[in-house]
Amino acid sequence: MSENRHNAANNAARRLAGILSAGLLLLLAGCTTTQGPEKNIKLVWPGPPLPTRIKFVRSLFGEKDMVSDDTFKTDLVQFLTGKKPPENRITEPMGIAVSDDGQRVYVSDFVQLCVFKFDFAKKTFTKITKDKQLERPAGIALDAAENVYVVESDKKGIAVLSPEGKEIRFITDPSIARPTGIAIDRARGRIYLADTSHSKATEHTVKIFDMQGKLIGHLGKGKGSDPGQFLFPTYVTLDPQGDVYVADTLNSRVQEFDPEGKYLKSYGERGNSWGMFDKPKGVALDSYGNLYVVDSGWSNIQIFNQKKQILMFFGGRGPIPGMLRNPTSIAIDKNNKIYVGDFLNHRIEVYQLENTDAADSFLNPTTGKPSAVKPKT
Repeated sequence: MSENRHNAANNAARRLAGILSAGLLLLLAGCTTTQGPEKNIKLVWPGPPLPTRIKFVRSLFGEKDMVSDDTFKTDLVQFLTGKKPPENRITEPMGIAVSDDGQRVYVSDFVQLCVFKFDFAKKTFTKITKDKQLERPAGIALDAAENVYVVESDKKGIAVLSPEGKEIRFITDPSIARPTGIAIDRARGRIYLADTSHSKATEHTVKIFDMQGKLIGHLGKGKGSDPGQFLFPTYVTLDPQGDVYVADTLNSRVQEFDPEGKYLKSYGERGNSWGMFDKPKGVALDSYGNLYVVDSGWSNIQIFNQKKQILMFFGGRGPIPGMLRNPTSIAIDKNNKIYVGDFLNHRIEVYQLENTDAADSFLNPTTGKPSAVKPKT
């Protein structure tokens, strides 16, 4: 497909998404005056007749979600008027981490200055930091014991907490300016901290600590736009091989490094077409090694394979369940359930990857569509 046709198709898709969003919003808004819609309207990507790859599952707000799914019963006036939820619900999620068994989801809340925990097995929703206010919590990660590592942006470091919220220690270094994202390499005993920094700073890096909190190195070749350089890095994630993926937000790309810090490749560029970004933030990988990138500016999530090819996107700007407004973070569990921090909609949106196997991560060079033949191993 030529660039012009590519852009035209993308713009048409965006217009269509806007029309669908408006129609669904009117339908749901109309239902707020009744007992609720007769059936849930759940979004899928891509739309029929193509096979569904991503399905919207539900929204998570707070305690009520542990006993019932109120996704489509929520009063949309809260979204339309900008009213913020009460204290026992998510306000502005900045970080998400999922336990190894997928039963617990930890969420850092930038406004309520705390970490919430959804425990699906126990059907509880708790504020694990109820006795302590964090200083602008952002990214969040878990170690093998499920201790919680939460970035305190204003405090310029990482609070290490037990699963119940008891403070274990605090990790910092004088070189940290304004940290945001975090990832833990359990196999190598490393903590990666994305130091977003400030506009006047000369150093925009990802700092590397050992598990005891000692600074042992960094990723990045200085502030800039060349390969290996950063301009306001925000979020970071790892693959099973220890490669590091960094959302290089104001360079509108994601950069990949090997465990030794060598630059490998970049995903995306600035623009408004497929495979392009406005402000990429949260990054995560599914069980097939595909890279999911949250774009806060476009309010969607784009999926790339390891060849840097764009596979699809899902989401889009809007208040209705399944749509997003300036999303931030993302986490994917072992069953490819996807959790997205929907910042301005004050919730966590949950999606599911389905009807997909390893072959779907590879594009047929003739059709440009996912291959029906599994790749050689």
